[in-house]
Order: sequence, then structure tokens, then C-alpha cells
Amino acid sequence: MAVQYTTARDLKVSEAKLEITQTKSTIGTKPKHRETVRSLGLKRIGHTVVREADAVTVGMLNTVKHLVKVEEAK
Repeated sequence: MAVQYTTARDLKVSEAKLEITQTKSTIGTKPKHRETVRSLGLKRIGHTVVREADAVTVGMLNTVKHLVKVEEAK
């Protein structure tokens, strides 16, 4: 069973892989948030990428936690 995180704050740096899905639009958000979503590899609402739970990724997810949904990859 996959663990679903409601906020990125719950994430810890680990060896796990994370499924990151964009759930909200970046229209009207701060330019820094738009750049962060883009650097995570997300291109549109509903797009999902798999990334390692390293310090850089966890930090980016903490910045845009209101725009994405994070699950542990299977």
C-alpha cells in the first residue's frame, strides 16, 4: 500500500522514490514557485514524475506543497 503525504512537510530525506503529481495550475503564482514546479519536471496539471527523496527534492516540495500531491512510489 502506497503512503500518501498530505503535505511535503512530512517528508524526510531517504532512499525512497516519490511520485510527484501537479494538482493545481501555476497561473497567478509567484515566479519562484513556477520555476520550482518546472525544475521538478512537471509540465501540466495531472503530470506525474518520479524523483528520489534527496535533500534538494524535499526542499523544492516544501516550497510548492500547495501545488502538488506526493506519494511514495511502488
